[in-house]
Amino acid sequence: MSVADSGAPTATKAGAERPNGKTWQGGWSTSVQQPGRGLFPNWSQQGFKQQTLRQVVRVSVGGTSARFKLSNRYGTAPLEVTGATVERTDKGAAVHEDTSRPLAFGKKESVTIPAGGEVFTDAVPLRVRALESLTVTLYLHEPTGPATYHMAASATAYRRRATSGPTRAASPLPRPRRPGYYLADVEVRGKGDRRRDGVVTFGDSITDGMGSTIDANNRYPDDLAERFVREEGPRSILNHGISGNMVTVGTPGTGESGVDRFAKDVLAEPGIRTLIVLEGINDIGLGGMGQIPDVSVEQLIAGHRDIIRQARAKGLKVIGSTLVPFKDAGYYTDRGETKRDELNKWIRTSGAYDEVVDLDKVLADPADEDRLLPAYDSGDHLHPSDAGYHAMAQAIDIDEL
Repeated sequence: MSVADSGAPTATKAGAERPNGKTWQGGWSTSVQQPGRGLFPNWSQQGFKQQTLRQVVRVSVGGTSARFKLSNRYGTAPLEVTGATVERTDKGAAVHEDTSRPLAFGKKESVTIPAGGEVFTDAVPLRVRALESLTVTLYLHEPTGPATYHMAASATAYRRRATSGPTRAASPLPRPRRPGYYLADVEVRGKGDRRRDGVVTFGDSITDGMGSTIDANNRYPDDLAERFVREEGPRSILNHGISGNMVTVGTPGTGESGVDRFAKDVLAEPGIRTLIVLEGINDIGLGGMGQIPDVSVEQLIAGHRDIIRQARAKGLKVIGSTLVPFKDAGYYTDRGETKRDELNKWIRTSGAYDEVVDLDKVLADPADEDRLLPAYDSGDHLHPSDAGYHAMAQAIDIDEL
């Protein structure tokens, strides 16, 4: 019997190999980050004490049982989770109370996760449908210290001071583009083995969904999951984008570099077959600013090759995307545009990727191909709108996945 099936909690150092049962597959995921100020108000630096924390996630595939991974990857002290539950989501922070299931850790209601560690809950019987939203509630009684989090979740997190268990109501953070905390993965399984054909989308804020409508699940991986439900049947589609992330450089506010975080974030996922890479525009736009070194096209290509090498070593098919237009964005320069053109040419013509999806051409304004089509522009000339993210998902050949 595997650890995953035994009911014992699974706690590991971040990035360590984790015990995936054959039938577990990813229903939802996010890449966690070091606590910091970030772009938006968040609670990561102060952490939590005697508070209920409630978060909503939508799974791309269904099953008859689920388990949830909590991460203390960037914590500097052990994290004590006093209690946890999962419920079916109603609206906002509201849940359908008759669906509440306690989450256990080795048959215990609480768990202490070591600094740098991650833990799975025990499997909980829960019949969940593809594209269904679940609410995960954590009760954090003891001071957590700075919290491992995801800066730009495009979903509202809720908290409330509480003196009892995790089912107490919670109040939302008062501004949009809310972060998420501790919750890193939702895995599901059903009867019998499933095909190991999951897809991971990897990149920066454009994969993360910056500019999409909050709480609407309009990121391009969300739309891709919806396409599969309509056209082929549900497929595990996992989002490992981090806003501000760079291929070659890591910072406290933008996460570890794509090269450095790849194994921890992507290769630990169960049942994946295909990787879609869309990353590099921040290396171009932020390179040379402040403490961030200038990044050459040659360095970017080397970083992409490193990610491809890591993926292929695990037997993944690797699809590369061209960088989308960014003229008039806050960090746009003519020199940066030249770099984007050179990197896109390499992605299209080098043969380094197994396949290429040319999202540059999909989102470009025909009147000025260096600029996003206005209908696809969220307003900052860098991040797509909901319509732009939908067009990205539509442009991907799902037969290649």
